[in-house]
Amino acid sequence: MSKKLCVYCASSPEIDTAYKQTAHEIGCQCALHGWQLITGAGSEGLMGAVGDGCREAGGTVIGIIPQWMISQGWLSDRIDQTITVETMSDRKKLFREMSDATIVLPGGYGTMDEFFETLTLKQLGLYEKPLILLNQNHFYDHIISWAKQCRIQKFLRHNNDLDLFTTITQPQDLFNLLTPLTT
Repeated sequence: MSKKLCVYCASSPEIDTAYKQTAHEIGCQCALHGWQLITGAGSEGLMGAVGDGCREAGGTVIGIIPQWMISQGWLSDRIDQTITVETMSDRKKLFREMSDATIVLPGGYGTMDEFFETLTLKQLGLYEKPLILLNQNHFYDHIISWAKQCRIQKFLRHNNDLDLFTTITQPQDLFNLLTPLTT
């Protein structure tokens, strides 16, 4: 059975091309390494680019989307399987349940909501799969610094709280981390 990679990322169409190219490359690499891709089923921004990359390389894209987003016209017609849910909470729960690993690409409020909820569940021992933060162009330096400051000031109590997610800076590093899951 194929492994599934969930991608949390932005859907804004106005994002710099460099980020879209990286998302596209991650989608391609997902397919080339035999992983299926799980996204939020959006057609634009990094979400559209990662899905397009996966499909263009012969992979499968599964999109999970609330009905109200479909009503807004946000559903991509370039995905292989659509799972419609009631709420954003249902969507995030399925992201975690269906995936074998999660990568967080640059994004805004929605991406951070998905990341922090998953990170909190990981801290509580309720999510045990890899959680990877792609720090492209130093996008997440402030989040990483904040987490370190939380640890220094004892807002994070355990030494391993800083190890709950792995940070990479290049898309090619992703499958070096995930290869042990497939062997």
